[in-house]
Amino acid sequence: MEILLSPAAWLAALGIFALRFSDMTFDTLRVLFVMRGRKGIAWILGFCQSSIFVIAITSVLSNLDNPLNFVGYAAGFATGNVVGMWIEERLAIGHVKVSIVSARLGAGLAQALREAGFAVTEIPARGKDGMVSMLSCSVLRRDVAKVEGIIHKIDAEAFVISENVRTVRRGFWRA
Repeated sequence: MEILLSPAAWLAALGIFALRFSDMTFDTLRVLFVMRGRKGIAWILGFCQSSIFVIAITSVLSNLDNPLNFVGYAAGFATGNVVGMWIEERLAIGHVKVSIVSARLGAGLAQALREAGFAVTEIPARGKDGMVSMLSCSVLRRDVAKVEGIIHKIDAEAFVISENVRTVRRGFWRA
């Protein structure tokens, strides 16, 4: 119990938290870049992440009598995951395919999206209650909110799905 009052023990735990926080932030970003096919950035992040991890785990294992080290390690892990996700959301790297199903306003949606500079493919489709318009629109991740705003303004009842995409080959793509 005496160790919990020691400033050195708290500093060690804080150091381990900082190492693990950094390690997991890099790791979370690395995984997201791997999923987007960005090999070079993934390699750099993986190298940094694994180097920091070795230092962090060595620090914990070399002083097993300090329970604060375990807390710092676990808290750094959890916090690093969340911060890595937050950073990746702010970077908004990559493309998203937005699929839109509209029962009545597909042509108007397609026109509005095109006027805003987005490429749209219109596909006639049959839904439960008859014919619908299915629109496919590939956009930069940073533009998803703008596209969703256009869709909601014209057809608040439209069914919208978005999914990450990787490879682009031919066709129109807004850069």
